[in-house]
Amino acid sequence: MSTFQERERAFENKFAHDQEMVFKAVARRNKKLGLWAAALMGKTGTDAEGYAMEVIRADFEEAGHEDVFRKVSADLGALADEPTIRNKMAEFLSEAKAELAEG
Repeated sequence: MSTFQERERAFENKFAHDQEMVFKAVARRNKKLGLWAAALMGKTGTDAEGYAMEVIRADFEEAGHEDVFRKVSADLGALADEPTIRNKMAEFLSEAKAELAEG
C-alpha cells in the first residue's frame, strides 16, 4: 500500500470515528434532556427512563435537532420556554462531549 493510500485510509478512519463520537454525544444529550424534562413533568424511575428513550427516538424523525426540540417543547408545554429548552440542549451536549472525551 502506498503512503498516499495509507494517509487516505487514516483520514477515512478518523472521519468515521469523529462521526461515531458525534452520534454518541447527541444520543447522550437527548437522554439527559429527556431525564431533565421527565423530572419537570414529575416522572420518576422507569417512567422517566421511558420518556428519555422517547426523546432519543424522536431524533430519528428528521435531520437536525428540531425534532427533539419540538417533542420536548410540546410535552413540557408551559413548564419550560424555548430559550430554556435550547439552553439545556446546548448544556447537555457539552456535558456529553466532555464525558465521552474522558473515556
